[in-house]
Amino acid sequence: MVIGIQMKRKKDKYFWLRDSKNPDVIEYLKSENTYTEWVMHHTRRLRIELGKEILGRIEQTDQSVPVTIDEYEYYYRTEKGRQYNIYCRRRTMPGAPEEILLDLNGAAVGHTYCELGAYSVSPDHRYLAYSIDYTGRERYRLYVKDLSTGRIPADSAANAYYQAVWAQDSRTLFYTILDKTFRPYRLMRHRVGASSEKDEIVYEETDPAFRISLSRSHSREYFFLRLESLAATEIHYLPADAPDQPFRLIQPREHGLEYYLLHQGGRFLILTNYQAVNFRLMEAPLVDPSLPNWKEIIAHRESVYIEDAEAFENHLVMFEREDGLNNVRIIDFRTGSDHYIEFKENNYVVRSGRNPEFRTAQFRFIFTSLVTPESVYEYDMNTRERRLLKQEAVLGGYNPGDYVSERVYATAEDDVLVPISMVYRKGLKRDGSNPLVLYGYGAYGESIEPEFESPRLSLLDRGLIYAIAHVRGGSEFGRQWYEDGRLLNKKNTFTDFIACAEHLIGANYTSSDKMIFAGFSAGGLLIGAVINMRPDLCAAAIADVPFVDVVDAMADKSIPLTVTEFDEWGNPIDQEMLDYISSYSPIDNVAPQDYPSLFIRAAVNDPRVQYWEPVIWAIKLRTIKTDNNLLLLRTHLGAGHFGPSGRYDYLKELAFEYTFMLDVLGIEA
Repeated sequence: MVIGIQMKRKKDKYFWLRDSKNPDVIEYLKSENTYTEWVMHHTRRLRIELGKEILGRIEQTDQSVPVTIDEYEYYYRTEKGRQYNIYCRRRTMPGAPEEILLDLNGAAVGHTYCELGAYSVSPDHRYLAYSIDYTGRERYRLYVKDLSTGRIPADSAANAYYQAVWAQDSRTLFYTILDKTFRPYRLMRHRVGASSEKDEIVYEETDPAFRISLSRSHSREYFFLRLESLAATEIHYLPADAPDQPFRLIQPREHGLEYYLLHQGGRFLILTNYQAVNFRLMEAPLVDPSLPNWKEIIAHRESVYIEDAEAFENHLVMFEREDGLNNVRIIDFRTGSDHYIEFKENNYVVRSGRNPEFRTAQFRFIFTSLVTPESVYEYDMNTRERRLLKQEAVLGGYNPGDYVSERVYATAEDDVLVPISMVYRKGLKRDGSNPLVLYGYGAYGESIEPEFESPRLSLLDRGLIYAIAHVRGGSEFGRQWYEDGRLLNKKNTFTDFIACAEHLIGANYTSSDKMIFAGFSAGGLLIGAVINMRPDLCAAAIADVPFVDVVDAMADKSIPLTVTEFDEWGNPIDQEMLDYISSYSPIDNVAPQDYPSLFIRAAVNDPRVQYWEPVIWAIKLRTIKTDNNLLLLRTHLGAGHFGPSGRYDYLKELAFEYTFMLDVLGIEA
């Protein structure tokens, strides 16, 4: 069956567009870019205005909150006019000079793309391991810099991934490398001063559905080698001061069993879904931490999803989600008492900040909402006092009281309530005349959080409502919310989004001719499926690097990341899965009907969504659709999945998308 699918696709008249080394392909993509610029030329003034507005709200010369590790403070900073971060440190003594560890602006000279992957200083503070991607393909080259001399050896490790983890001896470095399908499959061991050609293979994962990653426990005492698919986990551990010893297995992989490891004192703490769909917390002895020795500490709760946990010497921080909102629970190991950090807003995001110190009662967290800029707090887990360390600056006189954050609920076709987070300028009238952007994702269990973004103010101040549809496929309401939006339940994601759009229209927030749909990557799949099903619901749609050729991608194991995602989308070798995927795959369901105006973005170096998917989708839409609405395609020829790497280039791209929205809606400068 799979072979038949591939043979059919190879005979497709658009198959030639898959060869990015063919000059004719690049010439075609350039012609599409030229056409897009030509069509949008009349908006140039608005685009410039938006760009100035967005940039004018940002503190261009800025510095992160320093993090103290031993006798050093580590931080990064930005400088006006420069695209990239500058990573620095200084000793904690008064008047100590700054030491620049890595200036990405210098590293980017001569390159159109520059993305930092690993960034890790050795325990003795002498060496910096870092990796850089110069293409957007997410294949990094790993370097080790001697911070005492500033020397960077010419020798480096190619084909590395994001991670680089030091052993306690500060001379042994572990990192992962990729196979031909962009899957991290090997753990390597490097010795400082030795050639990368002599690096040793510590572990190789042969199951193409599993990816490997390495971390070090917060206590700094153990390495955790994590082997993970979308439906199973296997973890091996190793003392951080014994990097030459073999890793030891915690619990063998088993389909459906997931677990995460922490270390605290003489035990491991294990966050697991074993007989607990929303996860529970267990403990296990260091001598034999296999599943028969797991002992429950915190029981499973149907209404509370445990997303993550962080162990300190005397405390445990648990990140929970209840009724779609983040909660932070603090447990004192010494007394067994617990409490929740209180937050005044009713629709917000809270996540861990940088907490390198294990033996402390100080916990840093980041708080934000649709109206509150990102704020870094330090919280005393004993006294329950909090201190604001820094809040993102929004220049130009931003007042959060001028805006309203709201959460409403739509009713899905199976009577499930789907939340919608919204933000808009105060004084809005619900008369159906308001333009509205509805964003959605709904995949991989990723929850789309109601976070603050200062560029969005350019839309809100022009009367737009910004809304997020928290559709199934994410984890906003626990693990079952994810399960109900994947595999043979995937269509719930699309019908949930449609229900959200219909609710916003029915409640007079907007109307279909004032609504814009937007989605990124798997969210682009959502947008593609929805406009096939209900093209009448919006005036325009934006699909950023959309995953739209689901049948073909999942049938071709040579395409990056395909096998690792069978548990998300399904394996089309199974006839039931093939029929189901075929029934919603956007590129396979383009119909002779009127579509909204469309802006589609692709990237030639994208390893996650192959560029030809959105390109061929755009061509098929033009060929089959029956309207004369805009259909614009823009392809980045030197970037990857996430677009330009430089901050100014990224903001220009955002200004272009905002311009498209406002132009379609007839909102002028």
